[in-house]
Amino acid sequence: MSVPMLKIGAVLSTMAMVTNWMSQTLPSLVGLNGTTISRGGTSERIVSALYPSPEEGWQIYSSAQDADGKCICTVVAPAQNMCNRDPRSRQLRQLMEKVQNISQSMEVLDLRTYRDLQYVRNTESLMKVVDGKLKVASENPRSLNPKGFQELKDKVTQLLPLLPVLEQYKADAKMILRLREEVRNLSLVLMAIQEEMGAYDYEELRQRVLLLETRLHSCMQKLGCGKLTGVSNPITVRASGSRFGSWMTDTMIPSSDNRVWSMDGYFKGRRVLEYRTMNDFMKGQNFVQHLLPHPWAGTGHVVYNGSLYYNKYQSNIIIKYHFRSRSVLVQRSLSGAGYNNTFPYSWGGSSDIDLMADENGLWAVYTTIPNAGNIVISRLEPQSLEVLQTWDTGFPKRSAGESFMICGTLYVTNSHLAGAKIHFAYYTNTSSYEYTDIPFHNQYSHISMMDYNPRERVLYTWNNGHQVLYNVTLFQVIKTSGD
Repeated sequence: MSVPMLKIGAVLSTMAMVTNWMSQTLPSLVGLNGTTISRGGTSERIVSALYPSPEEGWQIYSSAQDADGKCICTVVAPAQNMCNRDPRSRQLRQLMEKVQNISQSMEVLDLRTYRDLQYVRNTESLMKVVDGKLKVASENPRSLNPKGFQELKDKVTQLLPLLPVLEQYKADAKMILRLREEVRNLSLVLMAIQEEMGAYDYEELRQRVLLLETRLHSCMQKLGCGKLTGVSNPITVRASGSRFGSWMTDTMIPSSDNRVWSMDGYFKGRRVLEYRTMNDFMKGQNFVQHLLPHPWAGTGHVVYNGSLYYNKYQSNIIIKYHFRSRSVLVQRSLSGAGYNNTFPYSWGGSSDIDLMADENGLWAVYTTIPNAGNIVISRLEPQSLEVLQTWDTGFPKRSAGESFMICGTLYVTNSHLAGAKIHFAYYTNTSSYEYTDIPFHNQYSHISMMDYNPRERVLYTWNNGHQVLYNVTLFQVIKTSGD
């Protein structure tokens, strides 16, 4: 019985080596950010930089970044175009399917062998009894009377179910031999592919990578804006501070700057903590403190191009505070805007004026008495804080849980509590609105800050003392240069 088990162990060890080699080799074939092309219900990694441009628009579903900071987007190519695929990629995919099939077969064998072995172990004592009685009968035939003969016959009958088990073991042993041959063939093919890959010199590989990077950056430039179609599950970064607050990264500066800012509380606060990296923020280490010259109101602050924009406490004044010089560069009154809990979001907290940034620039979301408490959107000039243009959405601000801007569109949640969803969108480019139904999981049941970062394509939220991120999915149709 031990022979099939030993063979299974040998094949599993070989399979582990094959799987390990493929897991190390495949990422080197991709080499860049994980862009996924979907066609016909399947997805595959781009391993060749030499794909043709489509003649019709590409449909783009893009989201922010994964846990490793890689850009993620899904490209649905036109149905009539076929991508040129690297033959080695196709071959590797076929090999992976074979490996998966072999792995499944091995799992079946392992389960069946374990089950049958348990049965054999359970009948081991019975076999010893039968063997002892047969030995006594062979040494002294007269000792086997009719009663003893019947008992021996009954016990042998109990052992008869072992016969199909042994037959199954024979079949399994033959299957293991076939699987060994499959693994041997796979190893030979993988070695050949490895040798072929080694034929490319470093300079050629570098050029291929540079070409793919160029195409990727070109794609990302076109992915500037889109319509919100989905929000991911929440990613809890940290639990810190009080029930209300705000945290953010810069919405405009280069990605090499990874600083994170945190502002605990919703009124009369002046202390801003600046962390060197997101990892430092998660650990609560490596930070410096900024003491603002004027206290803040609400949680609608935003960091834009190295400066903090916030609402001054008990006023409708917006302040621009520059972190590097630790000074106020400009402050300006937002004419007619309510303050001091006159027109807050449904959760209160002096959230009358909400400052935010997106791909189109700096915005203020607030309301005024002439607008009857309905949400007003104003685009601001970042240097002077002058109002460039204003829109009246017609949506009552006190009925909103929170709001954020993406690509010039204001998205409003129906509540700050559990069960909230994004149910209203106002498009500044067409001065029109629609009611939406985009669910998201309000994990800690009390959101007091929700802002979009266009550089990272994520939503930053302060949720009942937890700092939480959401990836967003945007939809758009990209037209090629030939259209």
